[in-house]
Amino acid sequence: MIKSEVRAPVVVTDRLELWLPRPSDEAEMFAIVSHPETGRFLGPTTVRAEHVTRFQRGAGSWFLWGYGFFMVRLRGQHEVIGNCGVFRSYRGLGEDMDDKPEAGWIFAAGHVGKGYATEAMRAVLDWFDAEHGSQEIMCMIAPENAPSLGVARKLGFAPTRLATLPDGDEVQLLRREAAISVERN
Repeated sequence: MIKSEVRAPVVVTDRLELWLPRPSDEAEMFAIVSHPETGRFLGPTTVRAEHVTRFQRGAGSWFLWGYGFFMVRLRGQHEVIGNCGVFRSYRGLGEDMDDKPEAGWIFAAGHVGKGYATEAMRAVLDWFDAEHGSQEIMCMIAPENAPSLGVARKLGFAPTRLATLPDGDEVQLLRREAAISVERN
C-alpha cells in the first residue's frame, strides 16, 4: 500500500479560517464560481465537469508540491465563501508564467469588497514564504477585473505583460518578486 502525507495547515486570520479542500467543498465552490457576478472573469465555469477538473487540479497541487489553494470561511461559520492560495499549474503561456508558483483567489459575490481576499492572501503568502522560502510567484487576472488587480497590487504583484489564453481571453500576468515586503494598509 502506498501512503502519502500532505501537511495540512489551517490558517486563521482575524476574520477568516482557511483549510485544505475536501470533497464536500466542491459543490459549494461550484455554486460560487457559477454565479454570474463571480464567474464573469473566470472563463467557462458553469459546466460542472470543467469545474470538478479545476477543483481536483488545484487540490492535487498539495500532493505534488506541498502547497495549493485553501478553502475560506468566516471564523466560526461553516459556509464556504471562496478559495485562495498558491498552487502549481502549467498554462502554456511561456517561461515567465508556466511551471511556477501561481497565486489566485475567488470569493463569492456577496463577500467581495470587504477585504477578505487581501486578508486571506496575506496570510497565505506569509505561510508560503515560511514553509517554502520567499520566491517568485505569478498570477493572472482579467484586465477589466479592477478589484482583483487592486488586491494583487496590495500583495506586491506587479504587471509584466498581457497574454492570451487558449480560449482567446486576454489576461494580465503579474509577478511578485522573492523577498518582497507586502503593503499592510
